[in-house]
Amino acid sequence: MTDGAPRGALRSLCSTATLAGGITELAWVGAHVLMYPLGTRTTVLRPDPRHRPGLQAPTARALFAADPLAARIPVVLVHGLVDNRSVFSVMNRSLRRRGFAHVCSWNYSPLLTDIARGAADLGAHIEAICEATGYDRVHVVGHSLGGLISRYYVQRLGGDSRVESLVTLGTPHAGSVWANVAPTPLIRQLRPGSPVLQELAEPAPGFRTRMTAVYSDLDQMVIPTSSGRCDHPDLGARNVLFHGIGHLSLPRNGGVVDEVAATLAGRREALPAAVAAVSVA
Repeated sequence: MTDGAPRGALRSLCSTATLAGGITELAWVGAHVLMYPLGTRTTVLRPDPRHRPGLQAPTARALFAADPLAARIPVVLVHGLVDNRSVFSVMNRSLRRRGFAHVCSWNYSPLLTDIARGAADLGAHIEAICEATGYDRVHVVGHSLGGLISRYYVQRLGGDSRVESLVTLGTPHAGSVWANVAPTPLIRQLRPGSPVLQELAEPAPGFRTRMTAVYSDLDQMVIPTSSGRCDHPDLGARNVLFHGIGHLSLPRNGGVVDEVAATLAGRREALPAAVAAVSVA
């Protein structure tokens, strides 16, 4: 077999994976349009009784075998731009099934015009959760803009004292060229090199939150897709690349949910930024 044949087969496989990912993304877009009206209200945090010993599934017990108390740390899900908690319909249910006792979603205002303002509002919400549950720290999972709001909170507003782990999904850490299309104040902050992104590039000594950035090579909204990585030298983020998953599909993909669950359960160790890239097929 010539060298050209394997390369041709590889290109064909990549094209097939890209096509399948695109079809899946379109299907989720359609489903999301139908689910969107159901997600307009922020969820009330209620403990899941299945976290009690003896009621968990074997897979859940295995996930938290090293640290059973990790299952009780509250998990806050933060949606992206022009969206609401419905984007986390699969992840919310899946995290509960995996044994996480306190999972809730936070809806920020659709009229939000400033990432820093959203980060301050998120901080107030997390303070309320800590007071209600008695826990000093929480986990946060942010999709798209929600990841950037969450990062601003932990990096610039002292939120690393409250957030144990932050996982971002399809978040434009380095901006997106699509932000040049719309001139609204909030979207302008997503342009590469914007003042907000320059602020986030400033030193962050003593950063205390474990951070993971999940991104995809098929993300239609984060362009270039490498902008989904978080390469700030002080954050020590672990960057995880998934192949062939669209922007709206990321919070619903089984492999991504598995990665998030393992990360929040403490099964993924933070690595130095220089060696933290992980590719997942």
